[in-house]
Amino acid sequence: MYAVYAHSIEKYEPLKGLGTGAQPEPAELAARPGWTTVAVRAAALNHHDLWSLQGVGLPGERLPMILGCDGAGVDEDGNEVVIHAVVGEHGRGVPEGERATILTERYPGTFAERVAVPRWNLLPKPAALSFEEAACLPTAWLTAYRMLFTRSGLRPGDTVLVQGAGGGVATALIVLARAAGFRVWATSRSEQKRERVVALGAHQAFESGTRLPERVDAVMETVGAATWAHSVASVREEGTIVISGATSGPNPPAALTRVFFHQLKVVGSTMGSRDELAALLRFCETSGVRPVIDSILSLRTEAETGFAKMAAGDLFGKIVFTL
Repeated sequence: MYAVYAHSIEKYEPLKGLGTGAQPEPAELAARPGWTTVAVRAAALNHHDLWSLQGVGLPGERLPMILGCDGAGVDEDGNEVVIHAVVGEHGRGVPEGERATILTERYPGTFAERVAVPRWNLLPKPAALSFEEAACLPTAWLTAYRMLFTRSGLRPGDTVLVQGAGGGVATALIVLARAAGFRVWATSRSEQKRERVVALGAHQAFESGTRLPERVDAVMETVGAATWAHSVASVREEGTIVISGATSGPNPPAALTRVFFHQLKVVGSTMGSRDELAALLRFCETSGVRPVIDSILSLRTEAETGFAKMAAGDLFGKIVFTL
């Protein structure tokens, strides 16, 4: 079957490790008790796929590895489904003692004609969502959902700052926060992206590092080193910083004095559970919220284009591949 995969680990030039072409069918995995296959119709690109090419979470001995965490398609019974990307949550579908992993770390991912997963990982795709929209939800949008509604402690009417608006998680945060009744502020280095996030629903957008009119109740931090000092300076007394990524680097200035003196809460957040994905699907279906899609590309002919666009940071929303 056709697939996009990592054929080598390239720490400094990840795109050199990207392969396209024939890979084995997932028949052996599909034969496991409780597993099934999904014919993939759409799959979304994430930073995780670039990190996999750099060896983050993917050791060389597991190569070649089909990439792609997010996907939506049709199961063996003809049902339209969305794939939860965490295999082994609550021990479902994996050998006893095996830890939960994201697709592409231990098990082949969704950038292929077919993917094998435990049946427990499949959720019904709402009819109101296209395959392309549904494919955006299991990683970036689920991450944003958990940050806002599980980890932040925010309540409707509170003010939230989204750092580095433009990427998949950041645009999801803006759309979800506005729909939930928060006052939404965002930052970006790009004037064009600041204009776009206001059109998307942010109440105000500021140049990165700008002193804000007032301190916010919570900051959503996915950028890391480049924005950390501003995040710490921008949150109110006893406010919360929720961090789920560090795309600009993992070692920000500490700013510890302000953290303890103002009793700030720094909360980590990673992905989300199957139950949270089900809630996100319902939220999108009932509220009319839809994922922000930067571009829809063919997996067969434009995979390299999508990866290069992600690596350059030249995107606003999600890049989606279709088959």
